[in-house]
Amino acid sequence: MMKIRIEITLCLVLFLVLAPFCICSGERLLVGMTLVRNATAHGAVCLDGSLPAYHLHRGFGAGSNNWILQFEGGGWCNDISSCLERAKTRRGSTRYMSKLEVFSGILSNNASLNPDFYNWNRVKLRYCDGASFSGDSKFDNGTSLLYFRGQRIWEAIIHDLLPKGLSRARKALLSGCSAGGLATFLHCDNFTKMLPSNASVKCLSDAGFFLDERDISLNYSMRSFYHDLVALQGIEQNLNPNCTRSISNPKLCFFPQYALNYISTPYFILNSAYDVFQFHHSLVPPSADLHGHWNRCKLDPAACSAYQISVLQGLRRDMLVALYAFYKNSRRDGMFLNSCFAHCQSESQDTWFAVDSPRIHNKTIAEAVGDWYFSRKITKEIDCPYPCDKTCHNLIPSPQVSLR
Repeated sequence: MMKIRIEITLCLVLFLVLAPFCICSGERLLVGMTLVRNATAHGAVCLDGSLPAYHLHRGFGAGSNNWILQFEGGGWCNDISSCLERAKTRRGSTRYMSKLEVFSGILSNNASLNPDFYNWNRVKLRYCDGASFSGDSKFDNGTSLLYFRGQRIWEAIIHDLLPKGLSRARKALLSGCSAGGLATFLHCDNFTKMLPSNASVKCLSDAGFFLDERDISLNYSMRSFYHDLVALQGIEQNLNPNCTRSISNPKLCFFPQYALNYISTPYFILNSAYDVFQFHHSLVPPSADLHGHWNRCKLDPAACSAYQISVLQGLRRDMLVALYAFYKNSRRDGMFLNSCFAHCQSESQDTWFAVDSPRIHNKTIAEAVGDWYFSRKITKEIDCPYPCDKTCHNLIPSPQVSLR
């Protein structure tokens, strides 16, 4: 009887010790919203004037002083009408946002699903300014009022987190997906300056390397869109000054390929060479395909004609050219450029780290990012061209956000 009691006691002790690491993968981690209460005093408000917000899940153990900040994505608005519409949705107001967010992938607290970052402090910055956290202006015509205050929102959230432990960070990773991935290019070095000088600070962009690319009608549709965005929201003053001084069109520094050269913090670029968002909105926007010749190809790459595949291979080639210097010249940076028709791969568990996750050279995205961050090895993985990668899944998912 005594032996049985001892065994039961040992089992209970082991359960209590190991419980944080044995969360069932079927359970979802839901994290509550924190509003930045003093933000209005600094004019740091969403498009509609509502308070900015974030979701924080505390780290534990060896990760107690380590931090991941993840910018939420969700397109942009580049004119008054689209921003007014956006202000009435969760993309422009915290009033319409879900108050609980699922943390998965790089934000998971499960060691078996996120082996390198599971016990870090993990923060999701909610996106409500429509300009990748970078604008600083206001529109008021007496009838309608819009606040373009993304830069102030970014600063307000950081200042809210500093006394909560961010000021004592030993390791930190600034990350983001899509428009949030672009935000990491804009704020990476600024983030480093806000943290202790002895902290290990690095940045990761997921599906944020938007190209300055001609569409199939040979128009620079994304360049035109970003030009209007930068002008409307007063972004140019917040772009990297070294970039804006060195280029004839300073607004182009909103594009990652031009800003990247001036970022001094170690950087990791995670992107699909056939990024679905860029495929649908930059390469083949509806305005360039009025008769819908690309509709079937957009839904299924197997339905693409030989000509369409050649155009898509051109997109991949242009991305490789834009990243050539980054790939060749730096030993502190990292890259995972795969050939899956996807958009955002770090927040979703099935693409971040799972049994059937996409791989390059048998390495998952989570393993590649972890090897890079902890300097275990140089990680610059470039996939072979479509259709050679058999680890891809969820091909051509329907984009959940549009440009506006």
